[in-house]
Amino acid sequence: MSLIYKGQNLFIDNTSIKSVVKKNITPFYVYSYKKMRANYQTFSSYFKKVKPLICFSVKSNSNVSLIKELGRLGSGADVVSEGELMKALKAKIKPSKIVFSGVGKTETELKVAIQKRVLLINIESESEARLIDKLSRKMKRTTSIGIRINPGVDANTLSKISTGKIDSKFGLPKSNFLRFCRNFGKYKNLKIKAVSVHIGSQIRSVDPYRKTLNVLSKIIKSSQINFEYIDLGGGFGIPYQNNEKKIDIKNYSKLVNKFKKELNCKIIFEPGRFIVGNAGTLISKIVFIKKNGNKSFIILDAGMNDFMRPALYNAKHDIVPVLKLKKKINGKVEFVGPICESTDTFVKYKNFSLLNENDLVAITNVGAYGSSLSSNYNTRPLAAEVIVKKGKIKIIRRRQKISEII
Repeated sequence: MSLIYKGQNLFIDNTSIKSVVKKNITPFYVYSYKKMRANYQTFSSYFKKVKPLICFSVKSNSNVSLIKELGRLGSGADVVSEGELMKALKAKIKPSKIVFSGVGKTETELKVAIQKRVLLINIESESEARLIDKLSRKMKRTTSIGIRINPGVDANTLSKISTGKIDSKFGLPKSNFLRFCRNFGKYKNLKIKAVSVHIGSQIRSVDPYRKTLNVLSKIIKSSQINFEYIDLGGGFGIPYQNNEKKIDIKNYSKLVNKFKKELNCKIIFEPGRFIVGNAGTLISKIVFIKKNGNKSFIILDAGMNDFMRPALYNAKHDIVPVLKLKKKINGKVEFVGPICESTDTFVKYKNFSLLNENDLVAITNVGAYGSSLSSNYNTRPLAAEVIVKKGKIKIIRRRQKISEII
């Protein structure tokens, strides 16, 4: 996390949150460039021997300025829609470093990907391969594809973000994959370049990855095809609260290095959360404090439309005061939003630093699946996004106006 206290005041890197608030209406997202860069470099250093192509998962955070900053550090992009593809291109990511994933790409989206000559379109069904071949023939192109395998591996994560089990909608099961490889010759306008796999998100153990590598190794050898790339996806978990453990990526990197040598291939990764998750914070103001029984409800101006993860995944994100006082609120505290839904709640505490109405709080570790999952529910404007880089505060998405929604 990039947040620290200096005295009683909360800072992001060396910039006080108070100074960022002066220029922005709450709620708003603020990102630490320093933390994001450090995360990217840490990930790269773990896989130094593997020398992978790192394609940042745009769905985790689709702000063009952040994608551009990561591009300058050497990142490519993993996209799952035409909109994300256009954002990656606007962020100056080269098409040769873009992978297009997704289980239900439309004809329009595929035409754009073919025309832009992205590195890979990762197919998830034989129907998709037929359509890409047909479109490529009409467009007089040969298109490079990857085949997403469903390895039948349980990532031991939340069921809502587990994608590698045999009954999930993603990828081709082993038998279909091998049949596709045998019959590939009939697709004259496709070039089969890669195998892709992604077993889920917020994975904090190496075991599911180890199982996946073993399954992949056997299936690929059975296909008798020398794939240029193996796209190992992402899903690397981060600790959201102090008692949560980190994934041992160093250990995983050794397994990947061995796997790469064995199959003589190039490796692609698609990290998102690992790069931006703990680089982002949502700053919110307390609208009201009310006591119901022995519980104090802290009602914020940020709601589930601004930050969906707690309502969608029952995710727990710590909240900290921007001004920390020594006095405590007596009894239970629950931080909630203003939306007319019981699920618009963030986190509960048994005691908390004393707070007053109009005070500011920071919802932590929201850089991934924060702004990208936000909506206009209750006709509320999308929050601004701000980056702190080398002591400078820059707005990278202005706050939406209500008139623009209407």
